[in-house]
Amino acid sequence: MRLAVTALAATLFGQLLAGTATAAPQPPTPAPPSGRAVWEPCASPSGEGTFECATVQVPVDWKRPRGATLDLALARHRATDPARRIGSLLINPGGPGGSGVGFAFSAPDSFSPELLERFDIVGFDPRGVGLSNPVKCDGDRVADQSALLYPDSAASFSALRAANRALGENCRDLTGPLVDHMDTASVVRDMDAIRAALGERRISYYGVSYGTGIGQQYAERYPHRVRAMTLDSNMDHSLDRWSYQKTETVAMEESYGQFANWCARTPSCALHGRDTRALFRSLLDRAAAGELVLPGDPPYTVTPQDIQSVAFGSMYDPADWFVFAADLAALDASDPAAARSLRERGEPTEFAYLPVTCQDYDFDVPSYATLARYERALARVAPVTRLSSLAWSDLTGCQNWPTEVTNPPHRLDVDGTPKILVTNSRYDVATPYSWGSNAARQIGREAAFLTYDGVGHGDYWLSPCARDAIDTYLLTLKTPRKGAHCPAVWPTGPTAQRQSGNLVNPLPTLVGTGRHG
Repeated sequence: MRLAVTALAATLFGQLLAGTATAAPQPPTPAPPSGRAVWEPCASPSGEGTFECATVQVPVDWKRPRGATLDLALARHRATDPARRIGSLLINPGGPGGSGVGFAFSAPDSFSPELLERFDIVGFDPRGVGLSNPVKCDGDRVADQSALLYPDSAASFSALRAANRALGENCRDLTGPLVDHMDTASVVRDMDAIRAALGERRISYYGVSYGTGIGQQYAERYPHRVRAMTLDSNMDHSLDRWSYQKTETVAMEESYGQFANWCARTPSCALHGRDTRALFRSLLDRAAAGELVLPGDPPYTVTPQDIQSVAFGSMYDPADWFVFAADLAALDASDPAAARSLRERGEPTEFAYLPVTCQDYDFDVPSYATLARYERALARVAPVTRLSSLAWSDLTGCQNWPTEVTNPPHRLDVDGTPKILVTNSRYDVATPYSWGSNAARQIGREAAFLTYDGVGHGDYWLSPCARDAIDTYLLTLKTPRKGAHCPAVWPTGPTAQRQSGNLVNPLPTLVGTGRHG
């Protein structure tokens, strides 16, 4: 999911939470390097449901297939109606850094009974994630790097570059050569090895957020090995560094605008009757001047980046808006509740995030002057929210990263797949609507594009209409009509939950309140 609010491990208000990808139960002994996956029963962390686990061995470097290897961890939930089983549905929850094993374990609560009946739901931890040789980095170096992601001078930009280099080299020292082979193109090769190990001639796939990037590039490389593919909340791997910043920043501004409009028409919103846009600008200005201090021991001086990160994370699902509005009101009043609430909502992100992102995009800028010019231009594009905290930390986090851009941006060239269902929210702060529509245009005649007219990330759980369309497509291969839209769903009361119908959105717990997943 593109679900990382900031790059690497920091809470929303600066409290470091170092760690590696969330571990699931240990899978069975590694499978042999060729042939079918060997499945064994395994238990989910909750202890509920019946699952099987396996591993698939792949090269660390696909250019050297007889070199060092790693074992990819898999988990599956078997089709509950075996007589009507269609095949395997591979799933990925995004990130980069989201655990597909965890996603599979959540399948009984996350996917419809119809999909559970007809498919083996198969999730895998991508290379460097979870149980698939997780990327490891020193927590102190993570803290040093995280504190420098918003440079304000040439000197602090130089310090950021040095910290990025030191962190990346430390990750390589602690993890090994895998750190240099984390790009999405390598993950695509891994996924085809998984397809072969499953014994499937063609696969069905559901990817959300960063998982769409994996799916897009799989369809490009292996078009005749796709039965069906749903790409929900899309990446756009064709963007240069400025387009990436601008589109994400516009998405943040538009999403906050939808929150402000909702609050104006919703009496139970804590900010109802107030100018919510003016309030946000005021909070950013007070924070920039060092005037926004939350009581505590010691007191905490809020930064503009704190506020932007909280707002960004709150746009993933409108079900969060009642809490978000109350937090902004408390922050405006310097209420101690703001310190407690906002700190508790912080989540660490995966260490795999930067190694993948910095090998998939060329984000290097030549100087601090260029970075400062970007920041001024973004504030003109988005006068209320001013920038996307996620996109900005992607840009700054990749400066002087020690690995090469091994999978550089390019326009998709998909030819020969069946119809691919591409969906996107009209107001998606993590994977903007322009990314989804552009990805569909690049895929071309193979794409069927469905728009969810609401706010949020992960259409399958935000919109019953979108979920029905996705289910119908995966089960029958029937796509929505051209130009189809699903109506927006708005929260109606403070008890609104992060769920759609009876299905719970697993993305926040699988990838944190962070990115592309």
